[in-house]
Amino acid sequence: MNWMKKFAMGLGMIFFATSGAAQSPVAEKKGLTLEGAKKVIAAAVAEAKAKNAPGGVIAVVDEGGNLMALERLDGTFAAGAHISIGKARTAVIFKRPTKAFEDIIRGGRTPMIALNDFTPLQGGVPIVVDGQVVGGVGVSGAASAQQDEELAIAGANALAGPAPMSAAPAPVSYFDKDQVAAAFAKGAVLFDGAGGRNYMVHASRREKGGMAEVHTRDTDIIYVLEGTATFVTGGSVVDGKTTAPDEIRGASINGGETRRLTKGAVMIVPNGTPHWFQDVGGPFTYYVVKVR
Repeated sequence: MNWMKKFAMGLGMIFFATSGAAQSPVAEKKGLTLEGAKKVIAAAVAEAKAKNAPGGVIAVVDEGGNLMALERLDGTFAAGAHISIGKARTAVIFKRPTKAFEDIIRGGRTPMIALNDFTPLQGGVPIVVDGQVVGGVGVSGAASAQQDEELAIAGANALAGPAPMSAAPAPVSYFDKDQVAAAFAKGAVLFDGAGGRNYMVHASRREKGGMAEVHTRDTDIIYVLEGTATFVTGGSVVDGKTTAPDEIRGASINGGETRRLTKGAVMIVPNGTPHWFQDVGGPFTYYVVKVR
């Protein structure tokens, strides 16, 4: 083999090695350290003290659901440790807050409770760093389920870091009066959340009552323009079925609170809350701002 062939083979081997390195089949992953887990717990404990929480157990697990750290505040019931670990594991394995699953089951999808190692109780939150889920934090035994979740969020946020600045502000959206009138004439979406924004705007119209609904991710902010309606919130959905991702529909609502909506009224329906336009008197038009 002459020197030219050896040189060519050497170049080929270098190219193969460098191209293989550039296309590595293994992705770089972040991992939660013990120091990070302690930081999550410290932030949750600080939040508990700020809210004068009567107790609570904070559990932190890694991305595989393995327990890394746990702290039980004075006055917390004994089972709190087991429950908080279950919440943290559920949050990290499914990469979603556990409140979403509690809402889905409350909405009628009860077969989900048959899943193994599954704790669908509010108070578990994934820990996300630079877009990667690196662990989960679960809290149990505070004053309420809502407070459990608030402490868990405070803990998870301790590692989240500041939100990245966007390269440029989003463009302004404008709809003239004719576009708005046309949307309300038939009921339509004015803004669909394009560009990754976490909100939508609907120009809604109803002529009669509808199905019971649960939005597991979206909070509805309703402003009534014209007409009247009987509106039910809370309770439980009858014959609830998942009709689309994060959306549940049912025939009606058992229990709940009934209100009469009229022109100028504003309602805020948090995500996960069953709601139902039970009865509508004539054309009923209203804005809905959906916030995710």
